[in-house]
Amino acid sequence: MKTLITNIEIIDAAGRRPGKILIEDGKIKKVYKEKGLVRVEFDEEIDGGGYALLPGFIDMHCHLRDPGFEYKETMETGMKAALKGGFTSLVAMANTKPIIDNPGDLKKNRMKASELDLCQLIQVSALTRNFGEDDMVDFDSLRPFTNVFSNDGVSILREDIMIKGLEASTVYDFILLTHCQPETSLVKRDIELLEKVGGHLHVCHISKKDTLEAIGLAKDKGLDITCEVTPHHLFASAMEYKVNPPFRTYPDRRALIEGIKDGVIDMFGTDHAPHSEEDKKKGAPGIDNFEIAFSMYYTVFEQNGIKLEKLSEMLSEGPAKRLGLKAGLIKERYPADLVLVDLNWEGKINPKEFISKSKNNPFGGETLKGKILMTIVKGNVKYDDYRSTI
Repeated sequence: MKTLITNIEIIDAAGRRPGKILIEDGKIKKVYKEKGLVRVEFDEEIDGGGYALLPGFIDMHCHLRDPGFEYKETMETGMKAALKGGFTSLVAMANTKPIIDNPGDLKKNRMKASELDLCQLIQVSALTRNFGEDDMVDFDSLRPFTNVFSNDGVSILREDIMIKGLEASTVYDFILLTHCQPETSLVKRDIELLEKVGGHLHVCHISKKDTLEAIGLAKDKGLDITCEVTPHHLFASAMEYKVNPPFRTYPDRRALIEGIKDGVIDMFGTDHAPHSEEDKKKGAPGIDNFEIAFSMYYTVFEQNGIKLEKLSEMLSEGPAKRLGLKAGLIKERYPADLVLVDLNWEGKINPKEFISKSKNNPFGGETLKGKILMTIVKGNVKYDDYRSTI
């Protein structure tokens, strides 16, 4: 099957240019950099309507709630929501029921994702068994199936456990994702340990200026550390809506935006955390934002004069590099994971229209820019809000 995408502006971390793309067998076969006629055989043509075509987004941090909490979200509803938001690959946390800390449960989720054939799943394994404080997981048996380990939702408070995790990340060559509460003090401790024993560290959902400064200093020392920021921590400050970490001050939010400009923040993670209405009323922290994450990021970028190429880098190339994936760019022989976007669209958020099973989002009525029109995974259209209207 050969698909030719025409009449597009190609945008990725490498730049923006007009062109056409030929897709074959799930990969980008050829990138044509000119607007002229293309003499090539193809089975299907997608007229991009002059819209922007970006690499598919990779979410470094999300919660699919499956297995065990399907009343909040299922893998299917979560992935369909993610596709609507332009996400083609998802790094899903292990805080399910049961906690994913063994090869059997991890492989079950991978198989479920394969059968659904929606997004590509990178299933995280817990670092310790049942998120406990004593036993590390069996890295030998788990490492063939994932290169991401995290007790997300549970901070690693014991220093000896953190040391073991960092050391294992070197021995088994994986990324250790940390959820740090209290944020700055625990991040500083982890940086000290990283400098002492080495390892591959990724700090989830940073939200404070002091945390950003500590990570910047660690990078100056050449330590292997990356970090992410959520759409809601960039978009708003000082809100009472319960998320973890909480909404911070306006100076903190401004510092995060500057952290994007100067390159200290490497990538984005939605921290999509769906809850039932009842659980949210009981105080469960979390926000449902797969479907509007791009628009929130893009709106902030537009307001602050940050180029779209940088946005693509943080949504696609950055996480791909950290995860060791050959993805995240519109380049020949790369996966045909692509997103067609209307950059001129403006509209208001309406959580009632979410595909996600949950609707827990406090930004209803806010105006955003940018809309996902089509999401393509391995050359196949998985979400289409575009061709049905032309």
